[in-house]
Amino acid sequence: MRAVLQRVTAASVSVDGAVLGQTGPGLLILLCAMQGDDPASGRALADKILKLRIFRDDQGKTNRSLQDIAGEALVVSQFTLAADTSRGNRPGFSAAAPPELGKALFELVAEHLAAAGVPVQRGRFGAEMQVNLTNDGPMTIWLDI
Repeated sequence: MRAVLQRVTAASVSVDGAVLGQTGPGLLILLCAMQGDDPASGRALADKILKLRIFRDDQGKTNRSLQDIAGEALVVSQFTLAADTSRGNRPGFSAAAPPELGKALFELVAEHLAAAGVPVQRGRFGAEMQVNLTNDGPMTIWLDI
């Protein structure tokens, strides 16, 4: 599994002008299932996201987790995180999981976060989406599990 986490003060995702999901302070999670990923990979990624200490404490140090701050999450599928740009100028996406598996793992990660008490909103798997965010910091983290 691969994810880009962006610490945000606010984020939203829309399809055809209609807002599907939005979040206040917390994380925008761009998520990609890769070839060979399985439910254990999805749970491991969600657990890492829950425990990652990337939010400021009272002294301004990045010492708190998403759960510590009672933050929210907006989870958006993004298969283009699997891009292979090692040859030529056109990215290849063969490292991405097949759509059926990608969707199942996308849902699994979102549900695992929600089961841990994080308010979760989602984009629409496979849709052309418009994502708006206010990056806090900026703080952007790349995760591979």
